[in-house]
Amino acid sequence: MHPPLAPLVAATAQWLLRAYPPGSGAVDRALAHVQARQAADVAAALRYPTELDAALVDVTGGGGADRLDWITGAGADDAPWRSWVDEVVASWAACLLGDPALARAAVEAAGRAPAEYGRLLAPGDLDRRAAALLRHPDLLAPVADLHRAELLTALALDPRDPAVAV
Repeated sequence: MHPPLAPLVAATAQWLLRAYPPGSGAVDRALAHVQARQAADVAAALRYPTELDAALVDVTGGGGADRLDWITGAGADDAPWRSWVDEVVASWAACLLGDPALARAAVEAAGRAPAEYGRLLAPGDLDRRAAALLRHPDLLAPVADLHRAELLTALALDPRDPAVAV
C-alpha cells in the first residue's frame, strides 16, 4: 500500500465495520477488523495503483461517507475520520468481502501475496462468525452494486461471465 493511502484504508475499513457490525466480543471485533482492513487495502490498491494516484487522493481526501450512510441507513456523526472514507473503495471492498472468487482475482491483480490476505481469501469459521454481516452478500449488495461494474472493468472481468457474481 502506498503510505498516503493509509488514512483512506483505515477510515473506509472503520466505516464498513460500523455499517456492518461484527459479533460481540474483542476477538470478533479484531477478526472483523482484519477482514475489513484487508478488503479496503486491496480495493484502494486497485483504485489508486500509482504513487501519483495515492498522492492526489492524499491531497483531496476520500470524499466522505454521507452517501454510503444514506444508502445503508448507517448512523452518521461528525467524526473527522469520516471525511477520509472513499465510496468507490468501500464499494469495491464490499464486493470482495461478499465474493471470495472476486477477492482472489483482486488480490492477484493488486500484486499482493495471497498468504498475507488469508482472512479475506479463506476465512475460517471464526472469521465468518465474527463478520457475518460484513460478509453477507445480500446485505452488502446496496454498497457493492454502486461501483461493481468499475471493479470488474479494473480486473478485466466480463460481468456476463457466469463465474462472476453480479
